[in-house]
Formats: sequence, structure tokens, C-alpha cells
Amino acid sequence: MLVKFPIMSILNSSEIEITTFFLIGIPGLEYAHAWISIPICLMYLVAIPGNCTILFVIRTEPSLHAPMYYFLSMLAISDLGLSLYSLPTMLRIFVFNATGISPNACFAQEFFFHDFTNKESSVLLFMSFDCFLAILNPLRYSSILTSARVAKMGLVFLIKSMLLVLPFPFTLKRLAYCQKSLLSHSYCLHQDVMKMACPDNTVNFFYGFFVALRMMSDSMFIAVSYVFILKTVMGIRSHKESLKALNTCASHICAVLTFYVPIISLASMHRFGKHKSPMAMILIADIFLLVPPLMNPIVYCVKTQQIHEKVLGKLGLK
Repeated sequence: MLVKFPIMSILNSSEIEITTFFLIGIPGLEYAHAWISIPICLMYLVAIPGNCTILFVIRTEPSLHAPMYYFLSMLAISDLGLSLYSLPTMLRIFVFNATGISPNACFAQEFFFHDFTNKESSVLLFMSFDCFLAILNPLRYSSILTSARVAKMGLVFLIKSMLLVLPFPFTLKRLAYCQKSLLSHSYCLHQDVMKMACPDNTVNFFYGFFVALRMMSDSMFIAVSYVFILKTVMGIRSHKESLKALNTCASHICAVLTFYVPIISLASMHRFGKHKSPMAMILIADIFLLVPPLMNPIVYCVKTQQIHEKVLGKLGLK
């Protein structure tokens, strides 16, 4: 006779299948989770309205209907997706100590997380090309990056990002999960979930590595674009003009650093870290989820004069 338990169901005498995964807060600081939830909640409440404000201002201001701001809209949508699909789970853990999540919900969350992460990576690459083109050939900028061309680029990479991570939930769903049910983060990650599987998951490992490598290639192309940007700027004779040219990319540089530094660190620790610190991995993963959606609208509102003025105008503070 088969005996069912609320968390696990016994398949045979030697194997136990997990029917619930358990996420984790910050080990050792469980007593302070309620207090930790306060800044997380505040960051969430700033990130969502902040990115919505960016989208609203660009949508309603005809003067902002330009390639640079279309890319900024894509960035805001990616940040909203990351926040909406992952942060509520984190808040549930810290506020209510509700750590359980069903496998299907976990697979869906990791799909959307990696989908929006790949979208944001692609948008940051677009924006580096936008900066490079604006500095290298400002006279032909508007003729090369037309609104129609930007829309096509966005649509292609939107579909590409989704198709790239679409196999994740289906390949993970086919695996059996046994013995271990405690994940190592506050939200579901592909590389974290696949380690819970009983059978050999070599295919999942290498495909996940391929997806991570493809996203890291975006960071390499961004770095190459900034090499050319610096080369172009150094060729400008006027010191004032060269600083002005670099200042046009300041917001993008901040967005690139806040996005890629945590995710490269986390991916490296997951794939290659032999003596990795669980606390460090949890903190880096939480920083990656919290900081970019919070900082991007703040940085672009402060550093981009047109956005700054339009936002103040909408708030009646101009």
C-alpha cells in the first residue's frame, strides 16, 4: 500500500520523490528575517513605480520617441519582469517564513527569471551599440537607428531570449527529484534546481552552461564596444567634448556594472567554485535581484537630462 506524506511520496523502498522544494532566506539570521524584509519591501516599492514611471514618461512624451529611449523602455520592462516574478517569493520567505514552493511553480519562476535576465542582457548590448554609434557617427545616427529598425531588433531578441530558455522548465520537469529538497537561494535558479535531480542531468548542465555562456558573450561584446568608444573619445581634441561624449554613456556603464558583476560572480561560483561560501552566494543572488531594478530608474532619472526634466514635469516640480 502506498503511504502519502504532505511533502514527499514514497516510490519504492530505496527512492523518495520530492513534491515540494524549500527556498532559503539568510542562514543564521532567521531571527532577523522580519527586519530584513523592511528594506527589501522598500526596494520593491521603489523599483516597481520607478520603472513604471520611466515607461509612462517615454510613452506620453513625443520628444522621447527615439531609439535611446526605446532601449530604456525595454530595460525597464526587463527590470519589471525580474521584480514581479521573483521578489514576491523573497518577501514571502522573509515576512511569513513561507519557504515551500511546488516544483511546477519553481520551474515557471526559473523560466521567467532566466528569460528576463537574458532580455536585459540583450538590451544592455543594444544600448552599448547605441552609445558607440552616437559617439562615432552622430550625423548618421538617426538614419541608421530608425524606430522601425529598433522595433525589429527588440522583437527578434525578445523571441530569441524566450526560445533560448524555453527548454529549461520542460527538461527539469522530466527529471525525478529525491533525497534533497532544500534549494540554496531565495528564488528558483536553473543551476540550483537541477542539482536536486536523482538521475544524471549532464544534458541540463551543458545546456545551462551554453545559455550562461551566450549571455556572457553579451558582456564581452559590450566590453569590446567600450574599447572602441574610448578609442573614439581619445581621438577628440577638446577635453570638454570628450568628457561630454563619455557622460552620455555614464548611465549605461552603471547599469552594466550592477547587472553583470553579481551575475558573473554567481555563475562562476555555481559552475566552478569548489569551496564556495553559501552565505556569499545567497547575498550575491539577492543583490542581483534587488539592485538593478532599483538602481536603473534612479540612475537614468538623475543622469539623463531629458528623462530628469520630463519626470519632474509630470510630478509638477519643474
